[in-house]
Amino acid sequence: MFNRKRRLAALVGAAALLLGGAAVAGASEESGGGWFGDWSTWTGDGTGSRFAAAEHKITNRTAGQLKLKWAYAYAKTGFPAKSQPAVVGDTIYFGTPDGRFVALDAKTGATRWSFTLNSVPGGTIATDGPTVARGKVYFGDFGGTLYALDQRTGKLVWAKDTEPHAAGMHTSSPVYYNGRIYLGASSGENISFDVNYPCCTFRGHVDSIDADTGNLVWRYFTVAEPKEVGTWPSGAKRFEPSGAGVWSSPVIDQRSGTLYVGAGQLYTGTVGDFDSLLALDAKTGAVRWKQQVTKADTWRLMCGKPDNEGYCPGQKDGTALDYDIGATPTLFTVKGHSYVGVGQKSGVFHAFDARTGEVQWRRQLSEPMPGGGLSGIQWGSSFDGRNLYMATNMGNPGTVFALDPANGDVVWKTPNPADGCTTGGAAKFPTVCKLGHTPAVTTSPGLLYEGSTDGKMRVYDTKDGKVLWTFDTVQDFKGVNGLTGTGSSISGNGGPVVANGMLYVQAGYNPTYPSDHGNVLLAFGL
Repeated sequence: MFNRKRRLAALVGAAALLLGGAAVAGASEESGGGWFGDWSTWTGDGTGSRFAAAEHKITNRTAGQLKLKWAYAYAKTGFPAKSQPAVVGDTIYFGTPDGRFVALDAKTGATRWSFTLNSVPGGTIATDGPTVARGKVYFGDFGGTLYALDQRTGKLVWAKDTEPHAAGMHTSSPVYYNGRIYLGASSGENISFDVNYPCCTFRGHVDSIDADTGNLVWRYFTVAEPKEVGTWPSGAKRFEPSGAGVWSSPVIDQRSGTLYVGAGQLYTGTVGDFDSLLALDAKTGAVRWKQQVTKADTWRLMCGKPDNEGYCPGQKDGTALDYDIGATPTLFTVKGHSYVGVGQKSGVFHAFDARTGEVQWRRQLSEPMPGGGLSGIQWGSSFDGRNLYMATNMGNPGTVFALDPANGDVVWKTPNPADGCTTGGAAKFPTVCKLGHTPAVTTSPGLLYEGSTDGKMRVYDTKDGKVLWTFDTVQDFKGVNGLTGTGSSISGNGGPVVANGMLYVQAGYNPTYPSDHGNVLLAFGL
């Protein structure tokens, strides 16, 4: 199926001790290499912390002085900005909505190299964030191809079509560990309104891939192979079970060699590892434990149609929920004991014993929205050694939270500012603007970074949740690449990246603010 389509870890340990035992991985060979302060993979390290432990320039005193240093404008394609950057040394790496992958000078935005994805048969658009490890840049695309590029030159090392299904894709970002790349597969098969489509045959899966060759080592499917079980009312063939795609990046506990990853809802059927947190042996793919957080969840876009009788079996009995675990897990410690937490689109944050999977606590942070799941936690959380942090999306309004990792008690919460849709560029589009948070949360010592669907990027004080800095992206920017771009909702599929005294933000996601231009990557510094 594949042939088809400069500091040491000791410094990191010292930083972790100073910060109360934060589980951070740092700039080792396993997490990508480079400078102390790099952001080499989707969560900043392999543990899912999204914590820039080494950041010392952007602080509570200086955050209010952040200024736009440069912008990179995208061609207008109608495709959102989905590729969260990686930053290693003085270079930033990310994919563009027009099907290129680029490396830029992290301080100036000057282009160092560019790679065109369609130079590979079947290559499309990078829909995940890269990871940088052992001299290579790894990322996936909208068609399910996984790439390895030379970190210095951008030349193709290998490319493998890892997806046996025509609708399969990578929104999951790869993580590197011990000579392998780990990532999940999702699909858009569930978004069809065509009643004649033989729904559905996609199976979510987690892959372990040799980082040097791209060859598959093991694959774990989240559902059994779909079987034809009859027909839909249109006469189209019906298959079950299907779905349970893996939307988010896996994380790794290097001490135990355990991979943790979340799975989404079923498209058809009633059985499988849907809405589940999986703990897999990183070497073999064997299940160490799994926790299913929803008893029933079979949903596809057809469930949103008013005339869906017979096409959405769970609509009447309340099991068509769309309550994915679309967020990446976060490993954290409390008094030396390891736990793993993950947010759900139902608005619940779950915490489990990392070794056994036993439930430690759960916290409902927003009211669930049946048939869409837009109220909850979309992409990911953060841990700074003291608190857990996450944000809810359309939670009336979406809210940023700090939780006590020991018991899930709310330490503070800050709702999306009420003037988000009446100030800045969003004020021109009152029917578009929403007060919510799609991106994953990022932290550095004393600070939290989160963007909103009102188009504004904000920095919060982790002590009390006070907003220290706001930047409105719904305006035009002249790009260093010669194009003009316009900001929009701050992008999901990732979140803010903090590295070596800079803040990088992708602006261009749903809901989309009208513009004649494509969207932008913005780089801020002091």
